[in-house]
Amino acid sequence: MNALPSLGNLLHTFFEDHLVCQKGLRPSSIQSYRDAIRLFLQFVAADKRCKLIRLGVADMTSDRVLRFLDHLEKDRGNTVASRNQRLAALRCFFEYLASRLPELLGEAHRVTGIPIKRAPAPRTRFLEREAVEALFRKLPKHTPLALRDRTLLLFLYNTGARTQEVADLRVENLDLGAKPRVRLHGKGDKWRVCPLWKQSAQMLSELIGNARSCTQAPVFVSRTGRPLTRYGIYKIVRRHTCPDDKFNFGESISPHWFRHTAAVHLLEAGVEVNVIRAWLGHVSLETTNRYAEINLRMKAQALQACEPPTSISADSTRTPKWRDDQALLNWLESL
Repeated sequence: MNALPSLGNLLHTFFEDHLVCQKGLRPSSIQSYRDAIRLFLQFVAADKRCKLIRLGVADMTSDRVLRFLDHLEKDRGNTVASRNQRLAALRCFFEYLASRLPELLGEAHRVTGIPIKRAPAPRTRFLEREAVEALFRKLPKHTPLALRDRTLLLFLYNTGARTQEVADLRVENLDLGAKPRVRLHGKGDKWRVCPLWKQSAQMLSELIGNARSCTQAPVFVSRTGRPLTRYGIYKIVRRHTCPDDKFNFGESISPHWFRHTAAVHLLEAGVEVNVIRAWLGHVSLETTNRYAEINLRMKAQALQACEPPTSISADSTRTPKWRDDQALLNWLESL
């Protein structure tokens, strides 16, 4: 009779085979799963008062999952969003355990039945067109890395690419011919194609220079010639978009702002939502629809700002100030 696989072996195959080979998750997603399960195992070991190496499959219970989620919020001070993210990782792990050990099917059912907590949707932050123009006007032009930084920010705005997609970009993914475009490797091991503006293609062509013949060469590199990491890209964006009232940057900006900005500006230009979904690589149209809701809300606010008064009063005889209403001007530009 074959011995049951140990918890250690199951964890190894879960990460190395199930997440990487079967689900095709990217390194950043796998790291998120790893962090969630590491915290859970530490909690279980503390709850059982034993070392991690002493844990077994029988210690993986739905009751401990519930108490772990409560621990995250009460003791660690995690947000509801973080709690839900950890739960999603544990659901996937327990489903995998049940597929390997049918006797754990009941526990897996109970874990998958734990509800996701409702939480307010995170605020979608993006830049107005004037802020984007101000940003590119203020970028350095004559520093050693000026071309790389300008090309990087323009590429983020042009494609709405995720930070990891930019970090993984290689020369072979670029087609800088008559109809320039780029192939991006996104979540779930899926590829998509985004068109490039002529200016983006010209700057990318200048940036890669002689590396064009080396198809595996990274497009965006550090001072030492190594591929930029997600953190490196984040630092570059933060450096050029530090809070500055003069340029309408009231707070620090992350690379993901450019993804939101690209989506909102595409909508304002009249691009159909399904096209934007494919452009950004969204699996569900619901994810893309939030940009449509933002656009409609902006137009409604602009329309309300120029609504005529319902009754004549002294205030209504004053000269209207619609020329100073930025929301209205943005709406008119999008028509």
